[in-house]
Amino acid sequence: MSTRSFGARIRRNIDPKLLRGEGSFVDDIPLPSPLHAAFVRSPFARARIRSVDAAAARAHPGVAAVYTCDEIGALDIELPQLIPHPSMTDPRTQRPLARGDVFHVGQPVAMVVAVDRYTAEDAAALVDVDYDPLPVEVDLERAVMDGAPLVHATHPNNVAAHFRQVSGDPARAMAQAEHVTRIRVQVDRSTAAPMECRAVAAMFDAVTGELTVWDGTQAPISVRGALASILGLDEDKVRVVAPDVGGGFGQKVYQFYPDELLVPMAARALGRPVKYIEDRRENFIGSSQERTQIHEIELHARRTGEVIALRDLFLHDTGAFIPYGIAIPQVASTSIAGAYRIPNIEVEFRCVYTPTVPVTPYRGCGRPQATFAIERALDQLAEELGLDRFEVRRRNLVADHEFPLLRSGLLFADGLPVSLDSGQYHRALALLAERLGAAGFAEEQELARGQGRYLGLGLAFYVEGTGLGPYEGGHVRVHPITGKVYVNTGLTSQGQGHDTVFAQIVADQLGVAVEDVIVVEGDTKAFDWGVATFASRAAVVSGNAIHQSAALVRAKAIAAAANMLEVDAEAIDLREGAAWVRGTNRHVSLAAVATATNPLRYAFNEAAKAATQFAPASRHDGPALRPGEHPGLEATDYYSPPCATWAYGVHGGLFEVDPVTCAVKVLRYVCVHDCGTMINPTIVEGQVLGGIAQGFGGALYERIEFDEDGNPINANFVDFLIPYATEVPPVEILHLETPSPLNPLGVKGVGEAGCIPVGAVVASGIEDALRPLGGAPFRHVPITPSMIHAAVAGT
Repeated sequence: MSTRSFGARIRRNIDPKLLRGEGSFVDDIPLPSPLHAAFVRSPFARARIRSVDAAAARAHPGVAAVYTCDEIGALDIELPQLIPHPSMTDPRTQRPLARGDVFHVGQPVAMVVAVDRYTAEDAAALVDVDYDPLPVEVDLERAVMDGAPLVHATHPNNVAAHFRQVSGDPARAMAQAEHVTRIRVQVDRSTAAPMECRAVAAMFDAVTGELTVWDGTQAPISVRGALASILGLDEDKVRVVAPDVGGGFGQKVYQFYPDELLVPMAARALGRPVKYIEDRRENFIGSSQERTQIHEIELHARRTGEVIALRDLFLHDTGAFIPYGIAIPQVASTSIAGAYRIPNIEVEFRCVYTPTVPVTPYRGCGRPQATFAIERALDQLAEELGLDRFEVRRRNLVADHEFPLLRSGLLFADGLPVSLDSGQYHRALALLAERLGAAGFAEEQELARGQGRYLGLGLAFYVEGTGLGPYEGGHVRVHPITGKVYVNTGLTSQGQGHDTVFAQIVADQLGVAVEDVIVVEGDTKAFDWGVATFASRAAVVSGNAIHQSAALVRAKAIAAAANMLEVDAEAIDLREGAAWVRGTNRHVSLAAVATATNPLRYAFNEAAKAATQFAPASRHDGPALRPGEHPGLEATDYYSPPCATWAYGVHGGLFEVDPVTCAVKVLRYVCVHDCGTMINPTIVEGQVLGGIAQGFGGALYERIEFDEDGNPINANFVDFLIPYATEVPPVEILHLETPSPLNPLGVKGVGEAGCIPVGAVVASGIEDALRPLGGAPFRHVPITPSMIHAAVAGT
């Protein structure tokens, strides 16, 4: 493969369009005379519905329809669960519109469709719902106690799932331990808060019978499948398009939001386009969230600091329903040992229903919680044994020669045992220590304390299972007139830069300019087999599928060009959009090659006639296909990964904490990252930096808060604190590239990496800064000024 663009810092193709304001989002789709939807949502966390009276709303001028559970017919069902698992008993998912009971503030009870959003909102306020409020418990630890109010009467102690995994022989190892560290850690609930809230629009063509849906989703193919199944339509009659999407972070992959079903239903029933654009408060109370876990973790170690066994018991808040199964806690449980060789592991969790917004994966998906637990425990182990924090990690990190490291008994989200495939963990730690100046930091820290300044160093390692299957596909086609290359895949993009990295993969195979590769994704009519964009899988799974497809096209192009130029295939180079005879100036354009491989164009296209001068009858007697040949310079192939690839990294920071104002200042922040072979370092850095920004949000600012009745009390950007650019420090990124042996490109995922260790780094640094003051350890994020004050005050 040429290295002309693979691994190069190619600018993102999509940015000029977006920077000029020329993006096309769901709300920009020009629909003819669309109707608009608004929802009546529950004001109670838990209540029985005595009655719903929509008469006044239906009579309101401009209202086209009002739907309750009684008006949606066969759609009045519990929505599908995305990922079943045997640990769940009678898993509960929500109905499109509540029937009988509501289970969290914001659950949809009715939908109003009207001539505009203002009218729909006014009419929604006229729907009279008579509720009988029920007792609730939103605290995770109290919710599992005997006698706690139940979210679902079918689930005692509110336990939705209970799962235990064991690797090695932890009981035996624990009996041999010379030291045990035990800590409790907590990570609080946050939300993805994408710049563009969720949005869906639909139009039904009564003539063709085709339903077209524009959806700001990360999973258009999954949405199409669900719509076709539930609405009773043939899949070829349902087209789902994800146009430009203003951020997703996992929140937009949840299958299946009520509005994604109800808006297309209404468009079909009313014979007019229908649009629903979520507002910010609705995003807070109606779109899925994540993070709350409470871990009680034990490290059983030798006096040297070598950890020989780990036990982790934790609670996971799944919210009112469990549509995504146990994916989040399962990822957390299989990431709990991090980058360390710990040979004996016992991890057990309970998923707990609470009367809150349902929980599904948000960028990081269980990994920030697991990383916070293991890294805080290792810091505590170092403290208890009187060891340096870097040295404790050195003594436990997986060594280069130990890869692949199998954790048999721990099944990752793909259902396969965890197997760390490759890495340079010790080198990464050494790079971090060198860049941070860790060796001389104690002296600097002591000098600062003499000046009344409190400095601290924080660090945390992480691993990230990426590239989940089951598969993705790619179609690559060279246009027979322009020579441009078209690439189709079933994924969609929300800012990751797919159009650039996929173009680089194809450009290097076919010898064309990156800007001449046109990537089309997010449209089920363009490519209708695939899964979704989530779990840091696009480059690994789709990237390799596209690579394989491009390799097939490359082989066809070389064979055809060799025939046309009357040379052996080994003499052909593909470069500059043409096939060249090596060492000469003889060449033929890829457009001409594509024309010559297409029978109809060969017969009727002038370009093909010009191309035939290179193909005498003795070598190619016309355009008829030989056995096994396919027309056109194009190919489709699929890639199914054998198992997950494991990216990793280590972050560190220098912090200054003011014990009076309780302010935290980040003096330096360093990230050492390894995602295997980098296709485009600039895009890798963009993904890492974006993740780090969200990581700082979770470390210092972002917490969804509920009162004792389950009401969200900060469902807005005034009270829910998101870091501005001014709160995200400059970040120094150091790259390692350890190719994965599991796929042809040697790549690993990068989309979630940045956010995973930040909370642990910040907690470690603040704790280190305030250690002389004798404060309590920091084992709960986000860390607020009030928490710092309490620690300094010893309360």
